Amino acid sequence: MSTLLTVLPLVTMAATGEDMVSIDGEAQGTTYHIRYFDPRNRNFKHSIDSILTEFDQCLSLYRTDSELSAFNRNARHAFRSQWFYEVLVKSKEIYESTGGAFDPTIMPLSEAYGFGNKKHVDPENVNVDSLLQFIGFKQIDFNQKEVKTRPGVKLDFDGIAQGYSVDILGAFLKSRGIDRFMVEIGGELICSGNKNGGASWVTGIENPLKPAVLAATVALTNRAMTTAGNYHNHISRNGITYNHIIDPRTGAMEQTQLLSVTVFAKDAITADGYDTAFFVMGLEATKTFLKNRQDIDVYMLFTNEEGQLMSFATDGIKDLIQEK
Repeated sequence: MSTLLTVLPLVTMAATGEDMVSIDGEAQGTTYHIRYFDPRNRNFKHSIDSILTEFDQCLSLYRTDSELSAFNRNARHAFRSQWFYEVLVKSKEIYESTGGAFDPTIMPLSEAYGFGNKKHVDPENVNVDSLLQFIGFKQIDFNQKEVKTRPGVKLDFDGIAQGYSVDILGAFLKSRGIDRFMVEIGGELICSGNKNGGASWVTGIENPLKPAVLAATVALTNRAMTTAGNYHNHISRNGITYNHIIDPRTGAMEQTQLLSVTVFAKDAITADGYDTAFFVMGLEATKTFLKNRQDIDVYMLFTNEEGQLMSFATDGIKDLIQEK
């Protein structure tokens, strides 16, 4: 789940060292940008597009022929792809560590509130109590061969799948002997190695109060970064704006001072899952949680009582962030 994230630079490097290969395209209802250094100057766009198509055939909610859609119709599915299983494993890990703040069984609630494929729903008329019986990852039973649950329980991996697809493309590049790259899909990204001259990859985090304006830039090496925000994806009903982050523990869409949560981790699937969880948990609970997690860093943007934009960064990322 991501805000718009600007990746800088998007041009070929100067002639000192290897030239940078640039590949751009569309996937998952958004755009992707891939930059890498290859002594053989190979272009992998065809392979990358094929991987992304195959990924959609596994985990897309918007394809009726995907594995995920098949499971949501039948409440039981034998895996055709290892990707489905791997996302379930990571989802269970994050669900348990955050006390259910991240929960991909949230789909019945998100549909009821009018997100996803269902539209023109009045959130004020949602019967939350009747839907909570279908929410809870503990109702998902899976092994390396299949996944099953009871009728009415559905999975929505929008809060984690895009990050995983970034990791998959990064792994593909490494399998081709490329270890200096940046892969970005819809604002979720992973960086490996450095650019020419030992420079870090530079990315930007959008200012939630000023669309298309950066709040900060970040220098990254060998790290993934994803952002969850409540200001791009929302619905309005009867003059009231509803944010797309729903607390799966209560079923409520509660207002929060948080505007965006950017997570930094070793891989994008981890960052993507936790950015959603931290948004649900809120500012103070996230700070407390991260005291015992040295493997994750966070940069959070929020408003104070006067409506001013404020920020918080963990110690592990402070020196790499340049605020605007």
